[in-house]
Amino acid sequence: MKNFRRYMTESIEITIIAVVIILIILSLTKTLMFAVVEGKSMEPILQTGDLVVIVKESPKALRTGNVIVYERPDGEFIIHRVIKIVRLGNNLVVVPKGDNNPVPDGEVPSSWIIGEVLEINNDVIKLPGIGYVTLSLKALAGSIIKANA
Repeated sequence: MKNFRRYMTESIEITIIAVVIILIILSLTKTLMFAVVEGKSMEPILQTGDLVVIVKESPKALRTGNVIVYERPDGEFIIHRVIKIVRLGNNLVVVPKGDNNPVPDGEVPSSWIIGEVLEINNDVIKLPGIGYVTLSLKALAGSIIKANA
């Protein structure tokens, strides 16, 4: 029984190390990023302090209902849901809106879009409250961005 427990403990440790290494590599290549939620515009699905995973996607792959992160010209990051997509030739414009906001944000060019919040079976993947820790580590971790929701 002791050998089995030791084997399981070692297996879990190796798995955790492998996952962390993969996340670091994906983060460094900007394929995968992390965002800390601040604000109430995406409540109840996202709340201040939630940490979400952002996947770099081609804007052409976006669909209505996707939760995206985009950067405004003033440098502010926003996490909102796509409610409308307008394709004009090769140009793509989305209209995002916070789930808890009364009005949409307006048209957002695809060049502003950083990526899409990771979802599985239409459920946003988040680590509740972990963002409070990452906010204090923001200066140390280049792949963690502060995003208002």
